[in-house]
Amino acid sequence: MTWEEIHPALNALLNATSAGFLVVGFRAIKRRDIERHRFCMLGAFAASSVFLASYLLRFYISGTHRYPGTGWDKMLYLGILFSHMLLAIAVVPMALRSIFLGLKDRRDAHKRIASKTWPIWLYVSVTGLIVYLMLYPIAGAVYGP
Repeated sequence: MTWEEIHPALNALLNATSAGFLVVGFRAIKRRDIERHRFCMLGAFAASSVFLASYLLRFYISGTHRYPGTGWDKMLYLGILFSHMLLAIAVVPMALRSIFLGLKDRRDAHKRIASKTWPIWLYVSVTGLIVYLMLYPIAGAVYGP
């Protein structure tokens, strides 16, 4: 495998890792396990941060990668991609604020913003994985390399 093949898969793994941390962290706070919640949310932030740096590096090295289809599947792909991109931009300041408030133990303010941040962040992490699957393994299987 070449770096061009491995890099997108690595980015997908980072998105999946972030989603996993988000789900486990959500379950932890529902059980009032604050330490596990904190660990998971910081883990999700770390995975998302490494993803962003890695994605920007991949984009710098190889540019954009176009979806090869032309039918309904391309429209579905573009819908998921554009919603993913817009919400990814929006979630950055929300996640930073949520983490700041959580670390400062400002629980009421943290809970207010985190209740909005968490579903958006999870959506961005999961749709990042879906975009990878649609662009690489699925499109490759349907349209060829």
